[in-house]
Amino acid sequence: MQTLNEDIRGRTFKPVYLLFGEETFLKNSYKNRLREAVVGEDTMNFSRFEGKGVDVDELIRMADTMPFFAEKRLVLVEDSGFFKSAQEALLQYLPGMPGSTCMVFVESEVDKRGKLYKKVKSMGYAAEMARQDSAQLARWAGTILAREGKRITNATMDLFLNMAGDDMENIQRELEKLICYTMGREVVTEEDVGLVCTMRVSNRIFEMVAAVVNRQPKKAMGLYEDLLALKEPPMRILFLIARQFNQLLQVKEMMEKGMTRGEIASRLKMQPFVVGKAMPQARQFSREQILSCVNLCVDMEEAVKTGRLSDRLAVELLLTKEY
Repeated sequence: MQTLNEDIRGRTFKPVYLLFGEETFLKNSYKNRLREAVVGEDTMNFSRFEGKGVDVDELIRMADTMPFFAEKRLVLVEDSGFFKSAQEALLQYLPGMPGSTCMVFVESEVDKRGKLYKKVKSMGYAAEMARQDSAQLARWAGTILAREGKRITNATMDLFLNMAGDDMENIQRELEKLICYTMGREVVTEEDVGLVCTMRVSNRIFEMVAAVVNRQPKKAMGLYEDLLALKEPPMRILFLIARQFNQLLQVKEMMEKGMTRGEIASRLKMQPFVVGKAMPQARQFSREQILSCVNLCVDMEEAVKTGRLSDRLAVELLLTKEY
């Protein structure tokens, strides 16, 4: 992303950019920064296309339009799906696009083997906005706090990220709450984090599975009741529990192969600190026990779908079963 930052600072823009990947916060941030740098508040020289039904001919016509009393025209294309299927017209057009036009694609899914991806990469710049690891997130969050005159210890930051998760949009929202709550104080404490920050559903699921693993059915049921109070549907909770057990099974198998935390995180595309939390859980169960939990989740889902059990009772039985 250094190239993007340099282009924005120097206002020397490539003909075409592609922003893609899982991290929505970064994609939106760079999309907005590019728009501000290229056209600012100028709406006459800005066009936006969105969705799978984008008319390629209309897109090309707009890109061919000369800017009105300005140096640049910006054409923004979001979630078009162009990088998952062949787009011959666009592929042929891009090399001859007017130098006064800058085209920015923002996509969730991209086929790096595709012709359009390769064309954009050769003509301009393709930036993959991947999920950030725990160290990067800690540095970023620490910078935001420091800008507001706040200090935080490593232990408190670990607690904060454990509650906020790895979604940068959610982290920013939780940081704003912390900054407001600690107004007039310099140091952010673990107590502040516990009082102000909201634990994400995925983290509650992790704690729930941990309670099951540690044979603490009352704690597991308490967490379940908390989620129900937050209006989380029982079937979504069941899905997340099943996903967590599936991840534990994969972590267990890779640990048995001698893989390190970093290697497992890379292979499963999980945050290293999440894998670090999962590894002790995986050690407490045998592979067969975890597989039994996965199969039980499948059985409970089938019981609900066939009407043999209510969705709420199915989850309760899953959490209170002796493993």
